[in-house]
Amino acid sequence: MSESEDEEHSSAIQTPGQLLTVLLAAFGFPIVIILMLAQFATGDILTSRSDEGLSPEEIAKRLRPVGTLVLAEDLPQLEAEFQAASRQAQADAGTVQEAGGPGDAKSIYTASCAACHASGAAGAPKLDDKGAWAGRLGSGIDTLYKSALNGKNAMPPKGGNAALSDDDVKAVVDYMVEQVK
Repeated sequence: MSESEDEEHSSAIQTPGQLLTVLLAAFGFPIVIILMLAQFATGDILTSRSDEGLSPEEIAKRLRPVGTLVLAEDLPQLEAEFQAASRQAQADAGTVQEAGGPGDAKSIYTASCAACHASGAAGAPKLDDKGAWAGRLGSGIDTLYKSALNGKNAMPPKGGNAALSDDDVKAVVDYMVEQVK
């Protein structure tokens, strides 16, 4: 054999040390790349471990149960708690009503009606939309009173403020009608 034939059949790895280095690099390099990609994908590189979201309190808050099991024997106690909360909500609504004083339709409108009638939420006619009110005004003021007192479509009775008297609701309807004319 000639010397040129030997060079064609020889490799770059000449010693066992070189072979060991190439084998370690062939296995180690992909593993290091995979670990770095995993750390990047999970965000471990971009965020520190001292984030508030990783505190034991935050983790416990995220893992707390969504609901609770209620047994039939617990219903009377839960019903009493619900009624107490309902009375408190009505008292709070009464406080909002009293804030404007009796007969202050604008304050009652702002507290109880504006959430829907200012934005048009749930199909409520906007206070400044004369076209939306035209048909309603044509049906008469008594029909508007009845709708406001008893509810209509998505609007609950008395606009959701059960603490309002019928006279207060009618005063708010009158106030809204004045604004539309």
